[in-house]
Amino acid sequence: MASTNVARPSYRLLTEDQIQELHRATMEILENVGIRVLNDEGLQLLQSAGCRIKNGNVAEIPEALVLACIESAPSSITIYNRKGQEAMQLAGRNTYFGMGTDLITTLDLVTGETRTTMLQDVVNAARVADACPEVDFIASMGLPHDVPVNSMYVHCVHTMLQNSTKPIFNTAAGKEDLAYIIEMCEIVAGGAAALRAKPFFIHYSEPTPPLTHSYGAVNKLFLCADKGVPICYPPGAVLGGSAPATLAGGLVQTNAEALSGVVLHQLRGKGAPIISGVAAVAMDMRTTTFSYGSPDFRLTNSAFADLYHSYGLPMWSTVGTDAHALDEQAAMEHAFCTLLSTLDGANLIHDIGYLGQGLLSSPAAIVMSDEIISYVRRIQRGFTIDREKMALDVIPLVGPGGNYLAETHTAANFREEFWRPKHLNRENPDGWRDQGSTRYGERVTARALALLAKHRPESLAPEIVAQIDVVARTADRTLENFEFKA
Repeated sequence: MASTNVARPSYRLLTEDQIQELHRATMEILENVGIRVLNDEGLQLLQSAGCRIKNGNVAEIPEALVLACIESAPSSITIYNRKGQEAMQLAGRNTYFGMGTDLITTLDLVTGETRTTMLQDVVNAARVADACPEVDFIASMGLPHDVPVNSMYVHCVHTMLQNSTKPIFNTAAGKEDLAYIIEMCEIVAGGAAALRAKPFFIHYSEPTPPLTHSYGAVNKLFLCADKGVPICYPPGAVLGGSAPATLAGGLVQTNAEALSGVVLHQLRGKGAPIISGVAAVAMDMRTTTFSYGSPDFRLTNSAFADLYHSYGLPMWSTVGTDAHALDEQAAMEHAFCTLLSTLDGANLIHDIGYLGQGLLSSPAAIVMSDEIISYVRRIQRGFTIDREKMALDVIPLVGPGGNYLAETHTAANFREEFWRPKHLNRENPDGWRDQGSTRYGERVTARALALLAKHRPESLAPEIVAQIDVVARTADRTLENFEFKA
């Protein structure tokens, strides 16, 4: 039998010795410096598990407890779509891409102007992403300014549930609005047990660098553990601001923050699903901006991916750009980010379509990202080297001076072997001019507008819509004057 060998690109940044060195340094911080926990319930849980509490709210966490909680956290998390069908297996080097949340401005598809984000923009992002085959999960892409502030996250999920069947990635202000979000998802799933068995949404929350878990973040962490809702809980540190101004120092601090979050979560609900990882991003010292597109960010992402593969924990990662328009910089930075996060083997990769350092959304950028992901997935798939694929039977038949256009081998292989773009130009110069000389940004914008005009996501049953409408209205009423505690 002929052997089959698939040639695939591989990439790894850290050696085993470097992984162990970063881990040891992380344990030194956790055991000797500790983590500040601004939540009495969280502190009591850590103290009961053997942590020493100092200065009132700082917990020193022993390595044995960290390792036990890493062991108890699931190494594989299955995420379903709204219909209960398996959509993502967050494990190993499986990679899935989706949008991010909380963008305060939107790049208008029609005018090209930057404006305040509205609820319709959440609708538009969900519908465009629903139609993009390479987008695996959706998120709001925005903070709508035309809904009540205290229930805006509820309205985002309420909207996404009705405009895509894909898994949802969401944020919340506190456990109070998160409870309403979970209630809506339980209604759609068919009950609390059904959602626990087949979760179709992932909550996102963060520790607060340096080395702090806020009251509100711990409450959300615990609510997700209680409900069996997958939570993504990575710190977002700015190197030179909230973390050391070195990549290695930033990795050690953020890893301590992330792993202490795993400890809190697993002590609350052993075996509950958590997605971890870190974001250690260089601050541009001239502008003080959070540099989404920097090579430094790619390096820290690659390093923590190697580290978390060694821990066996499902991990988060990110893409994005510092560009304030859908321009050449946006395309370049998204392409590098997408390629490297795929080669890293990160599991849950969010922020596709992000512009403007995580401040600006664009449905056209989602379409662009969909094509970039497709391009990168073709690279990652590689190619097979065996007798049939090496064409050892057809090369002698064609011989010197022939061609392969009419060969059966060509017809049998080219569709699988050759990637074809949707929006990238492959016309010759005359053909490109005959078709209007459009630039790439114009083509993906036109595609986004066409999807919004024609694509109709699968609807929820009217009785389900009526029930989640009630939840959203209740959230508006009960949270109207509520003061969330950070």
